[in-house]
Amino acid sequence: MNKKILTAALLGGLAFAQAASAQEFDDRWYLTGSAGFNFQDSDRTTNDAPFVTLGLGKFISPNWSLDGELNYQNPNFDADQDLNWSQYGASLDLRRHFVQEGRGWNPYLLFGLGYQKSEEEYAAVNANGPRERKDGGFAAKLGAGVQTTFDKRVAVRAEVAYRADFDDQSVAASNEDWFGDVLASVGVVIPLGPAPVAAVPAPAPVAPSCADLDDDGDGVNNCDDRCPDSQPGQTIGPDGCPVPVSIDLKGVNFDFDKANLRPDAVAILGEASEILKRYPDLRVEVAGHTDSKGSDAYNQKLSERRATAVYDYLTQNGVEASRLQGPIGYGESRPIAPNTNADGSDNPEGRAKNRRTELNVQN
Repeated sequence: MNKKILTAALLGGLAFAQAASAQEFDDRWYLTGSAGFNFQDSDRTTNDAPFVTLGLGKFISPNWSLDGELNYQNPNFDADQDLNWSQYGASLDLRRHFVQEGRGWNPYLLFGLGYQKSEEEYAAVNANGPRERKDGGFAAKLGAGVQTTFDKRVAVRAEVAYRADFDDQSVAASNEDWFGDVLASVGVVIPLGPAPVAAVPAPAPVAPSCADLDDDGDGVNNCDDRCPDSQPGQTIGPDGCPVPVSIDLKGVNFDFDKANLRPDAVAILGEASEILKRYPDLRVEVAGHTDSKGSDAYNQKLSERRATAVYDYLTQNGVEASRLQGPIGYGESRPIAPNTNADGSDNPEGRAKNRRTELNVQN
């Protein structure tokens, strides 16, 4: 039984082999075939003999394969070469592969369960010739080996295993309940079908930059938008902030029948010019208006002179003329307050409001 002890020690050492990382999972079915040598348990009193196997299997995960395998061997007895002893069987073998990417040979451990049938001739006590026993029983297998990858279409497998054959009906060794054989073999693994195509990973999504986003839909990207909560319908400046449709020039009013800027109007126009400088893409109409005193033709000319006064101030204070439409005079046609009261009497306050200029946004 020394052979059994040595084999168990060998397999025990292999069980502590360090596992390597798994590579791509190839789950094709494959055919296996091997030839080797069966080192018979000495208690059988049989010779060691060659054996062959044939199987079908597949990888069930990146590191585990499952094979169904048939085997056959035909040793003779040591003492009586004329008597036949043969054995064949089937097993289901689970292999744990320790696969490392880029390595041509990868080790594995083997665990198998199966059924072995023995055909044993033994001498008769009469002249009728030898008698024969045919019995089958449970078998278990434990082993280790190395296997190449499927890169070359056909993989090669080298393996050593210990098989326990629970045959307690042996005539030649009637005192034994089971026998342990050592199986050493070399075989091939032939994948069926084309190799799987490695899936190309989808490119990682690229988070859009703020320059590509416009959360409030105002036409100004998030990077440049200083007012990210502007509302639909608002006139938006280049910084994303709402601007009035008409820049407020309240206070830029004129004395009666005059077109010159009053001192109080200069300060207001200074603020208006700063607004226009802050929004360099903004374009405005410079419009002048009058009250209803005087003829239409006179008031038209007067409104044009008032618009020109504002226009000249803006261009002289850093606002490019290309951004200004006009100057345009509307005369008395667009009042913002009544020129007369309801009873027809004069309304000085209303007329004063109508003597004005406006900057109307054109964007």
